[in-house]
Amino acid sequence: MMENFQLLASPWWVNLGVFVPVASFFLWRRYNFEISWARLLYAGLFGIAFGVNEAVVVVYLRAATDLLSGFEHGLAGTVESLSAYEQMQLLNAMPVTLVSIELVREAATLIILATVACAVARRIPERWALFLWMFAFWDIFYYIGLWIIVYWPPSLLTQDVLFLIPVPWIAQVWFPILVSILCIGAVALARTDKMQP
Repeated sequence: MMENFQLLASPWWVNLGVFVPVASFFLWRRYNFEISWARLLYAGLFGIAFGVNEAVVVVYLRAATDLLSGFEHGLAGTVESLSAYEQMQLLNAMPVTLVSIELVREAATLIILATVACAVARRIPERWALFLWMFAFWDIFYYIGLWIIVYWPPSLLTQDVLFLIPVPWIAQVWFPILVSILCIGAVALARTDKMQP
C-alpha cells in the first residue's frame, strides 16, 4: 500500500499549501487573534454541511452525465467501478461545457466561504481564520460525504483533482486532508485564552 504513496502534489506550487496554516498561525498570534468558540462551532457546522452538500451535488452531476458508471444499479455497482477510478480520466472525459460548470462551482464555493467569513468577522485576521476553518471542515466532509454515498475515495492514497482553478491541482487525498487538519489546528491554537466562550 505504501508503494503507492506520493509525497508531492502537482503542479509544484500546490505543495506550498502546507505552509498556509503555519504562516497564518504565527500572524494570528502576533495580531491578537479573536474568535469565540461559539463562532468557530457555527462556522465549523456550516463547513461540514456545505462539504456534504457539495459531495451530493458532485454525485448528482456525475451520475446525471453518465460519468459515474454503475450508479444506476445502486452503490454495489458503483463501488466496483470506482475502485479503478482515475480522476484525470474523468476530467478528460468531461465535455468542455461541464468543465466550465465545474470551474464556476469551485469559484462559487470559494466566494461563499469568503463571504460568510467576511459577514461574521470584522478584522482581516479573523476573516482569514474563519475562511480557513470553514474551508478545512468543508474539504474533510466533502470526502467523507463522497465516501458515505459512493465509497470513494477507497483510500487516502487515491489520486484526486483538488481544484481546476487556474489549472488542475492533482494530489492524493491525504494531502488536502492534512492541510485541512493543519488549518483547524492553527485556528484552534491561535485563539487567545482570554476570549469569552
